[in-house]
Amino acid sequence: MKPGWSLEKREPQFIDQLMPYLEWFYRYYFRVTTDGWHHIPQEEKVLLVSTHNGGLAFPDLWMMMYDWCRRFGTRRPVYGLMHPSAWQVESQLTNLFSKIGAIQANPYMAKAALDSGASVLVYPGAAQELFRHYTLGDRVDFAGRKGFIKLALREKVPIVPLISRGAHETLIVLGDCSEIVKQLQEWGMPKILNNQIDILPIYLGLPWGLAVGAVPNIPFPTPIHTRVCEPILFEHYGREAALDRDYVDACYQLVISRMQQQLTLLFQQS
Repeated sequence: MKPGWSLEKREPQFIDQLMPYLEWFYRYYFRVTTDGWHHIPQEEKVLLVSTHNGGLAFPDLWMMMYDWCRRFGTRRPVYGLMHPSAWQVESQLTNLFSKIGAIQANPYMAKAALDSGASVLVYPGAAQELFRHYTLGDRVDFAGRKGFIKLALREKVPIVPLISRGAHETLIVLGDCSEIVKQLQEWGMPKILNNQIDILPIYLGLPWGLAVGAVPNIPFPTPIHTRVCEPILFEHYGREAALDRDYVDACYQLVISRMQQQLTLLFQQS
């Protein structure tokens, strides 16, 4: 079976082994503060919808994962939807992703995870938010992606938003040169952008100094504040609601506005 297409690859014992290392980063490297975890029901499955920051080091993801496991234990499953392009890297890395609960960002896999009784974590903003400009760290940018709304409506699960402050500062994104590269490709330059990842960031970070492209980085040791927001419930659920384009748009705008309100508040409080 291809990587990311099985729920059975998640290994709670492996996550147990990671916990002491994550704790060190949590306490001493990122010095995390967090709040709002009482918003997650003890038994009920939820769709966790998160902002994304910090490049391919994913500092907010790891710190949220640590908090989830220390509160609910590693045996309460949560699966994270990971972009298809990430599954094309070396098999040892994809095997690691699978062990901690990553699955293909695909509606079938998301439904399978929810049907199993697990919660699901999704980052709708993907690379566009992961590498957004440094000055836009206080902005929610899901790039108009509404698949998570349709999933929540079809599967009748509440959305629990996750936000963070500080993770965006673990690298300094200066801009995106993808439009320039696209123009050069039209003029005959060999293609370096594909249809799945449509961004080519320029950033300052460790260990490269100045880097171009979505390459791995070592995050700056910046304090991070994570927050679990109040669950969002919609008025209507079911397949018919998920097929109603206007209703999906309204639900999307509700989620964006609620998350933006909370992120703005978090920045004002920090």
